[in-house]
Amino acid sequence: MTEQKKSCCTPITTTECCSESSCCCGSPHNPGKEIVIDFLYIDLSVCERCQGTGKTLTEAIEDVRRILEAAAFTIKVNYIHVQSEEQAEELGFTSSPTIRINGQDIQIEVRETLCESCGDLCGGDVDCRVWIYDGKEYTVPPKPLIVNAILGYIYGGGSEGREGGNKKPVPENLKRFFALRKKNK
Repeated sequence: MTEQKKSCCTPITTTECCSESSCCCGSPHNPGKEIVIDFLYIDLSVCERCQGTGKTLTEAIEDVRRILEAAAFTIKVNYIHVQSEEQAEELGFTSSPTIRINGQDIQIEVRETLCESCGDLCGGDVDCRVWIYDGKEYTVPPKPLIVNAILGYIYGGGSEGREGGNKKPVPENLKRFFALRKKNK
């Protein structure tokens, strides 16, 4: 009897390929090596920054997927639509959009600029995140920023000083967005 089994290198159909300690491709088999990527955003229908960040994140993950699988990592991506001030506080959400790897924000410094799309969405002035890469600001993170963050997390040095999640005060900017949005609904 054979069963569908996922190995560290490819999905295969066999019961004999992977043991608890190694796999047919010679890679160590370690089911506990999981990368969880959270993409937190306030809008995907109108906000160009959130839409662009989601698209770039998907492309970056596809680019590193084979490397991660070869290194015996699994990838899980959560899309989290932050819809209220209470939810933002619970998640420790400080700027939109946000990308976290295993709970850690990939961008240490949070900078924001006026986001016309989110302003149109809520009927007021709202700032959204800009991404800093190689000394320049971008409204959508460049793919190398995300790829380097993922690989940096895996191979060390990518996890210091980037704690995220778990109740934090909601910045005034997001409080204003949620209040305006609620008022205009």
